[in-house]
Amino acid sequence: MDAKFWEVVCIEHGIDPTGSYSGNANVQLERVNVYYNEASCRCYVPLTVLMDLEPGTMDSVRTGPYGQIFRPDNFVFGEFGAGNNWAKDHYTEGAELIDSVLDVFCKEAENCDCLQGECL
Repeated sequence: MDAKFWEVVCIEHGIDPTGSYSGNANVQLERVNVYYNEASCRCYVPLTVLMDLEPGTMDSVRTGPYGQIFRPDNFVFGEFGAGNNWAKDHYTEGAELIDSVLDVFCKEAENCDCLQGECL
């Protein structure tokens, strides 16, 4: 679901699968900083943390059409997944990952000018 969200946001803002702007309207870049950080190479990197207990889902995002625009260190995933078992997800596998997720989230939040979106 997250991969499809970012694909749609990229299309709306004119960001191609390499992270470069390829749009044709200035309005596309008007509020691009709500969703992206601009890298030094004029590429746009999504402000996101991708987390799942199943490593296969993260691999499918990475190898998907927009997989290369994400920061590699913003992928946080488990080793085996929870197998649709809520207790395993909540108490064991998920509990082991929460510190890693919070570290990545805090790093992303610190890089934002305005965490809730664009400040005017």
